[in-house]
Amino acid sequence: MGRHQQAETFGLVASLICAVCAGVAMDLYRNNAPAIWLVSGRLFAVCAGMVAACGVVSFVVGYSRRSHSWNLRRGWLVPVRRAFETLSLSVVYGSTIFLSVYALLGVINGAMGVGSFTPYVPAVVALFAAVTGYLVFVQADSLNAKTIASLLPLFVVSGVSTAGFTSDDPNWWRNNFSQLGDRTTFAARMFNSTLILAGVCVVILSYFAVSELITTQRMRMKWRTGVGSADDGGDATLTVSDIPHFPARIVCLTILLTLAGICFAGVGLFRYTPHPIMHNVFARGLSLPMSLLMVFLPWLAPQLSKAMYVVSDLIIVAIAAAGVQWLQGGTTLTNVEALACILFMGWFIVFSRQIAAIEADRVTAQLTAARPVSTVPHDSRISPRN
Repeated sequence: MGRHQQAETFGLVASLICAVCAGVAMDLYRNNAPAIWLVSGRLFAVCAGMVAACGVVSFVVGYSRRSHSWNLRRGWLVPVRRAFETLSLSVVYGSTIFLSVYALLGVINGAMGVGSFTPYVPAVVALFAAVTGYLVFVQADSLNAKTIASLLPLFVVSGVSTAGFTSDDPNWWRNNFSQLGDRTTFAARMFNSTLILAGVCVVILSYFAVSELITTQRMRMKWRTGVGSADDGGDATLTVSDIPHFPARIVCLTILLTLAGICFAGVGLFRYTPHPIMHNVFARGLSLPMSLLMVFLPWLAPQLSKAMYVVSDLIIVAIAAAGVQWLQGGTTLTNVEALACILFMGWFIVFSRQIAAIEADRVTAQLTAARPVSTVPHDSRISPRN
């Protein structure tokens, strides 16, 4: 069998194992857990946690099984880096699965009712675990930046939607999103946890994006010196050109992306009521690194396409127009915040896909060169096989 067929086969095996483990564990939990932990909110949290645990184990096995980075042949830093990447990506997948499954369980419970749905909980959890184990394993075996970036909006929408549906304040939307998290209820904790984990995910994805830009630049410099270059008969897909002040650009890009993720997490970490100053610093401060990123993107990342720069400028204009409309009383702050969040996530997805395209072009250029050049141990930080 080829690699892809093996991945599908092992994915089916992982699906069966996850289904059995999750179903048995959920049945034991329902028969032995205290009554307080069988109410719908806590029960669904446990169910989502079990499915997420199965997904994380499936991802780690799928991501690590073909890796060549777990030995010390290239130094101790390589397995440490691989362990950090595996842990980071597990956080992204685990949190996304948890919030998505929790939201789905809430929808099913609302449609069927508590009395009708509770007896089917073990079977439903086993089904979710089976589907999750299969999809995650197959994705992990051929992971790329596009797949990772696509998880972020699903993760945020699931968490915020669940918090909004379960909130005991029906009028929270009349003020702003901060009011949704400005309590000690389960919905507020869900909302704040979503923001914190989303910020962590942004930082993690930023690490992969910056790492790929560095790897590509290293490849460009080797090509520029004539090692395995297109002049030797290779493909000229990877343009050989020097980027002035590249280290400074990368440092600035890294700082801005990291600050954006930290601000995102800080909004959920500091609730408004006990920490109004810190909350406002992170909430309002988020606009600064994002605006700087979009305005100076042509200088920060000249490798991207011009269409990306135009999209960034249009996003700034759209958010600014919505802000002016809010100041004039034409809309609510909640709508402005929702628009800004959606556009930010959209921008980040497009940015990550641009990075993934750069990675694909670099790999193609390496493979088609007359004398292939490798940048190991600094190759792609996402590929499961490095």
